[in-house]
Amino acid sequence: LYRAGDAFNALYAIRVGSCKTVLLGRGGQERVGGYHIIGDVIGIDGIGSDVYECQATALEDMEVFRLPFDGLEIVARCSDRFGHNLHKVLSQECSRLQGLTFVLGTMCADKRLAVFLLDLSRRYQARGFSSCEFVLRLTREEIGSHLGLKLETVSRAFSRFQDQGVLQVQGRLVKLLDQVALKRIAE
Repeated sequence: LYRAGDAFNALYAIRVGSCKTVLLGRGGQERVGGYHIIGDVIGIDGIGSDVYECQATALEDMEVFRLPFDGLEIVARCSDRFGHNLHKVLSQECSRLQGLTFVLGTMCADKRLAVFLLDLSRRYQARGFSSCEFVLRLTREEIGSHLGLKLETVSRAFSRFQDQGVLQVQGRLVKLLDQVALKRIAE
């Protein structure tokens, strides 16, 4: 959808599919900054600096609504309700990112993965989809990059969760079998 350094001009609302956002370090290293699903709004990173700070890449066929930001600003000035809702969406995304920052800085690998899966579960449920069964388009390596973990660590955590009966993974299909246990791990 856009690359790091491109001029910011729009937000994108995901209608179908999923994508990842990737942050590019000064040394060329990549880090998955986010996993975005139906209903998410992406591109927020460009608002402050007028350039997109990351790259957004589709993980499957996608449909997005392009929301030109200058138009959003005009509508927000004309409609208090629209402006309030726009600020609410932006604030919710900021809060979610702050929570992820806390997870990355303070939790062990199992907790990080549990929090990630529970967050996905809540997001899917909020959009009217199953909170217990979903297709995870990120690879284990990308999940590790997103959570600040090595590929092997993510794979071992998934295996432990399966052995404990917390979840079942078949290819990219994830079934959360015991969300109470997953919440205990996340705490």
